[in-house]
Amino acid sequence: MGIHELRPAPGSKKKPKRLGQGVGTGKGKTAGKGNKGQKARSGGGVRPGFEGGQMPLSRRTPKRGFSNARFKKSFQIVNVERLEELFENGSEVGIPEMMMAGLVRNDRKPVKVLGDGEVSKALTVKANAFSAQAVAKIEAAGGKTEVI
Repeated sequence: MGIHELRPAPGSKKKPKRLGQGVGTGKGKTAGKGNKGQKARSGGGVRPGFEGGQMPLSRRTPKRGFSNARFKKSFQIVNVERLEELFENGSEVGIPEMMMAGLVRNDRKPVKVLGDGEVSKALTVKANAFSAQAVAKIEAAGGKTEVI
């Protein structure tokens, strides 16, 4: 099968409804909009959430409180067992190396190394944050940790 032989599935391509093409078509004259009124005009209709002038629900409901959620600092997580699997003994592991290995996706978002798993290789790990357990395991294996 060549690219020139490809066709859309039968029934998947439908022609759009042709409105306002004359009285005989069944959708002529008012084009299915009825007679007059706000919704019949060009650009007519009301915005989403409009309740006919009644005080809208979004303004009727009380607004209280404060959330610190938008100030939360979110990290990309890397466990020491993944560093053990992917890097050689004595290598220097920074955020660019972690990106190349597929451990992190974004070099602008901070990285935190956690202590899940075991590590036996002496690695020099550079990240934005470390858990106490991760620092203990990396240094016990003869490696070093650097906060950047």
